[in-house]
Amino acid sequence: MARITFIGFDADDTLWQNETFFRLTQERFESLLADHADPAHLHDRLLAAERRNVGHYGFGVKGFVLSMIETAIEVTEGRVQASVVAELMAAGREMLAHPIELLPHARDAVVAAADHGARVVLITKGDLLDQERKLAQSGLGDLFHGVEIVSNKTADVYARLFMRHGVAAEGAMMLGNSLKSDVLPVLETGGWGVHVPHHLTWALEHAEPPHGHERFCELSDLGGLLPLLNRVDP
Repeated sequence: MARITFIGFDADDTLWQNETFFRLTQERFESLLADHADPAHLHDRLLAAERRNVGHYGFGVKGFVLSMIETAIEVTEGRVQASVVAELMAAGREMLAHPIELLPHARDAVVAAADHGARVVLITKGDLLDQERKLAQSGLGDLFHGVEIVSNKTADVYARLFMRHGVAAEGAMMLGNSLKSDVLPVLETGGWGVHVPHHLTWALEHAEPPHGHERFCELSDLGGLLPLLNRVDP
């Protein structure tokens, strides 16, 4: 097999917490609209709005807030109070300003990847300004050889990214919490896909694990990266 010369890291819920804050804000949303619908109904309506809107607004807090507002308008049949809309907007601003909480072994894993001799790149999708803010606050920025903030993660996007960095897909490895975005499309290019599960996963990122694929690996946390590299690329 080709030596691993490129290691990509997802950001949200791989290196630092993210989905936790979305869930807390969604609970706030459900509380604000409790007089109009039960939590399960609001959850389903909000998810449907996110599914409709992700192609227009992209991934991240801003699209989430717009989807909450749209859902609030729908379930109240246009009678949602301005104070509720204002509180949802305030919740979004709080999310955009929330301090970064690194996940276990995040820094050590990035350092281990670089020490292995690979080009180490952060590959994340979402709002440009928010992702740049989180990276700056994480204290990890100087550890990466490059940063790629993309609108979506598909096999074509990864293939172009690998080409731009001068690496063959067979020598690339990607680590992330999303099977749909971080693992399956990289396997499709011929690279290594390493799943690092987070206890919370957005429903739109759900996919089934490709058990049996020779380039698929799963780690309980980022602390397992160095042993994995020593095993598959000694």
